[in-house]
Amino acid sequence: MTRSVCRTRRSRRSLRVSGAGAAALLALSACSSSSGSDSGSSSSSSAKVSGQVTVFAAASLKESFTTLGERFEKQHPGTEVTFNFAGSDTLAASVTGGAPADVFASASPGTMATVTDAGATDGAPSTFVRNQLEIATLPGNPDRISSLKDLTGSGLKVVLCDKSVPCGAAAQKALEAGGLRLTPVSYEQDVKAALTKVELKEADAAVVYKTDVKAAGGKVTGVDFAESAKAVNDYPIALLKEAPNADAGKAFIELVKSAEGQRVLTAAGFRTP
Repeated sequence: MTRSVCRTRRSRRSLRVSGAGAAALLALSACSSSSGSDSGSSSSSSAKVSGQVTVFAAASLKESFTTLGERFEKQHPGTEVTFNFAGSDTLAASVTGGAPADVFASASPGTMATVTDAGATDGAPSTFVRNQLEIATLPGNPDRISSLKDLTGSGLKVVLCDKSVPCGAAAQKALEAGGLRLTPVSYEQDVKAALTKVELKEADAAVVYKTDVKAAGGKVTGVDFAESAKAVNDYPIALLKEAPNADAGKAFIELVKSAEGQRVLTAAGFRTP
């Protein structure tokens, strides 16, 4: 119901009940009340949204964002959330290249800056979670890896994310913090690809995120290492300027940042900002 319709109907109801003089007073009161109500419900989470919402998100967000997408569709009947999960640098290049999307969630401020510097966001991005690195080893950790330094030992097949993606940049920062050098058997284009190498036993270990180790369950064993504290990644999220469905995009971002969204994300191993 629009505000103008509300005014008309409330005025007519008042006239029938109390006469012209009282009606004017009641109508004024009703309109004042209506205005306050509209102001309080102006957020996109309370507005009705529909249609497809396209979200470009870092690969490490796959499990938690899939869960949030399902919840969003239940909360907003008539919507459909479509995800594109990949390395943040790949997604940033797609956005700046004109790929249609409503929301971009990156695994680092650096890759988000690629999008904001191109003028492709609607407003400033905001950090919604943080993530920390962990070593993923073969189940049971048969090589008894206990530190980042152990990965530099001869005979171990270690996989890292490419330096151009956030998990790779963070790994390099951790290695530098420890004064270590590591030559991996391969550099992968996103964190899921690095983890898969260990899951398939094509590598002995990989430096990935805690969230990915947790999502893998018994397929890998996680090992914390001290240098990871020096390479924590902030995850920013933003509505895109050319969003085909901006209202739904805003509503999805609100869900991600809400208490409910944060519970889903922290349960997956992310840290609050």
